[in-house]
Amino acid sequence: MAQNETNFGGTSMLPPLPERMRPASLSEYVGQEHLVGEKCILGNMISSGCLSSFILWGPPGVGKTTLANIVAKTMDREFYTLSAVNAGVKDVRDVIDRAKAGNGLFSKGAAPVLFIDEIHRFNKAQQDALLGAVENGTIVLIGATTENPSFEVITPLLSRCQVFVLKSLEVHHLKTLLDRAINNDSVLKNRNIKVEETDALFRHSGGDARKLLNILEMVVDSQLGNKEIVISNSSVTSCLQEGVAIYDKNGEMHYDIISAFIKSVRGSDPNAAVYYLARMLDGGEDIRFIARRLCILASEDIGLANPNAMLLANACFEIVSNIGMPEARIPLSETTIYLASSPKSNSAYMAINNALAKAAEDRTVPVPLYLRNAPTKLMEELGYSDGYKYAHDYPGHFADLEFMPEKLAGTVFYEPQPNKHEDGLKSYLQQCWPKYYPKK
Repeated sequence: MAQNETNFGGTSMLPPLPERMRPASLSEYVGQEHLVGEKCILGNMISSGCLSSFILWGPPGVGKTTLANIVAKTMDREFYTLSAVNAGVKDVRDVIDRAKAGNGLFSKGAAPVLFIDEIHRFNKAQQDALLGAVENGTIVLIGATTENPSFEVITPLLSRCQVFVLKSLEVHHLKTLLDRAINNDSVLKNRNIKVEETDALFRHSGGDARKLLNILEMVVDSQLGNKEIVISNSSVTSCLQEGVAIYDKNGEMHYDIISAFIKSVRGSDPNAAVYYLARMLDGGEDIRFIARRLCILASEDIGLANPNAMLLANACFEIVSNIGMPEARIPLSETTIYLASSPKSNSAYMAINNALAKAAEDRTVPVPLYLRNAPTKLMEELGYSDGYKYAHDYPGHFADLEFMPEKLAGTVFYEPQPNKHEDGLKSYLQQCWPKYYPKK
């Protein structure tokens, strides 16, 4: 067994897989074709030898740090790096002083590169310390940030830097990285790895190369004793599952009775609901726990069939918190009977559950540019808010505009249920969105 394999999956001597697979050149770099592709802005900058300061703005794990390293290496520049998490003004000035002292020694006099990771964490004083050196060319600044630089980088520094927007990696990028890691990594290429399914792996990666490779390494580590290591949806999910510890205050009966209480209210039986309420009060249950459950019931099981139910439940919670027992039994009884006797609808509950499931499938779906706010010049230049229709400027205060991301256009999460209140909501939606809520 090779020496690096001896350390695999057990010690800190072997770098993690993402570090082992970090690209060393543009030819190995995956993604961001709009920046590094042929005749694109960063590619042109490198080929021309004219490097100016810029900020890389994008989500985690899309290659910001790697790209900065590749640019400096390809252009044969001295490379300094600081992390905004632990660097201060003194660290910035030390790098600038070293750059001044070494000017003329590096790359035939070319200015060295200072890479600052998480530059959005630098305060104003730290950013001010960079201004002079960036402006006079003592250093070329490359910043990396996951936050909008319009808000987090001071205007004088932002005006001296170009901003390049990096995108989350797409499935074909992730597949390239997966194949490359399995076939080229010094450790994984010696493992008998079989890829059966990739849906869960790519979904949990969320367009993040680092996360993809970390999950891959975790799944491989979990099967080191097997002759064949299988990458499948179940093996990925099994590795990522987190055990949830249940706090059992008064034993199993505690959960049995609260379950019966909830189901009695949901089932519109006020007598059984009050009985189980009495059982809980008699057993010394926390009255705020009961009131919280009533608030949840009001929104989950009654919802839009009777929006007043949530108002009453919230008032009950405040009252019992203020007055305590034994008087709290009365508003608890009143609210329990009201909720049990109320019309029921779980349309809001189902809508958010379905929307959450869809959101979890792909956390990288971009918001349409015309729906984004554009409070800064940079965001305006990037096309933010362009094409938005202000609803109140149109007849009936309604503008026919697609609000969903392009990938999800036409998706319906809310399905009105037949009851007095939601019949009105459905009528309004049919008027506004006949393509989504057609009249039957």
